[in-house]
Formats: sequence, structure tokens, C-alpha cells
Amino acid sequence: MAKRKWSELSTPAKVGVVGLAAVEAVVTTIAARDLAGRTDSQVNGPRWLWRVAFFVQPFGPAGYLLFGRKR
Repeated sequence: MAKRKWSELSTPAKVGVVGLAAVEAVVTTIAARDLAGRTDSQVNGPRWLWRVAFFVQPFGPAGYLLFGRKR
């Protein structure tokens, strides 16, 4: 698949890219706020590692929300 410039994308493709970026930003924000509101005993693993993992999009924030929180 060849790289395309933004101007070459169709309108539905542009909407899809912007929509996925918005979802990614929301999930990252939710995960970061949740981590900030928890104590060390409420988190699986070191908190600093989860903060670093948030930069690995989209797997870090989703991984934290699925596996990083103790119930």
C-alpha cells in the first residue's frame, strides 16, 4: 500500500483517520486520569511503567485499562 498525502485521501478516509485519532486521545486521557487517581496498591505493576506505556499507542492505554488496574 503506497503512502498517500492528506489531500489525496477521500472524505470518508479523512473522517475515519480523525475519528480514530479522537478515540485514541479519549482512551489515553481516561487511562491517565485513572492512573493518577489510584494508589500504588491499586495498580498492577509500577506506575511509572504504565505512564511510559501510554506512549505506545494504542496498546499502552488499552493495556492499562484491561490489565493494569486491580479490581
